[in-house]
Amino acid sequence: MTRECMQYKPQHYRTIFLSDIHLGTRGCQAERLTAFLKFHTCDRLYLVGDIIDGWRLKSGFYWPQSHSNVMRRFLTASKRGTEVVYVTGNHDEFLRRYADMQLGNVQVVNRAKHVTADGSELLVVHGDEFDVITRYHRWIAFAGDIGYSLLLRLNRYINSIRRKFGLGHWSLSAWLKYKVKRAVSYISEFEAAIARRCRIEGFDGVVCGHIHHAEITDLEGVRYMNCGDWVESCTALVEDEDGTFSIVHWPEMPQLPAQVVPFRERLRA
Repeated sequence: MTRECMQYKPQHYRTIFLSDIHLGTRGCQAERLTAFLKFHTCDRLYLVGDIIDGWRLKSGFYWPQSHSNVMRRFLTASKRGTEVVYVTGNHDEFLRRYADMQLGNVQVVNRAKHVTADGSELLVVHGDEFDVITRYHRWIAFAGDIGYSLLLRLNRYINSIRRKFGLGHWSLSAWLKYKVKRAVSYISEFEAAIARRCRIEGFDGVVCGHIHHAEITDLEGVRYMNCGDWVESCTALVEDEDGTFSIVHWPEMPQLPAQVVPFRERLRA
């Protein structure tokens, strides 16, 4: 940790939501997440699925010290009074057999209900059950995961060149999500499906992950909030003490101030 990083002021939130960390993969930005966790504390921490990537670990074990450091941060927080809720995802589906169990100080669930400071009820779920490909065409999902891993490898090579020229991190796959019409349609269909479920079950909104696309928006009366990921965008969803939700973009260099986009400002944009 550099001296400049130590000048960043710690912040405390009512709730922090993290998803799609993918520990056990080379694409995981574990060092950046550790820095984020050092400067951000909360009363309640939701780990919204795909925290550990069981798919990758099956094909080849990769677990550096930096990944253990992340897990240690979670466990330390739970011992110091933070309520930690682990919501399972499709990449860590091996934990679904332990749903509704308490593993140490961490509660493992397949879905949860979060009551905000203003009394709104939010469904907290990873989101893979609303992904038609993941749910009904698993072989396509596995093939897509391999393709995504190759894309991340290419992205690491591109960013290594960018760093030599003093340029910041750039996400190739995030750029493709915005540019490729089919990817944009996929995200819209995912959001619509999860919003429909919220209306049926009477939730005011949802917090999810899965698609690696951080967003806060209103879908015809349903508050939709996606945590993003810690493979490319390095984002977290946070709730202030007054119930205001924001997306925190943790910078590549931790000494820079984090960018926070309040929910109300996003709606006005």
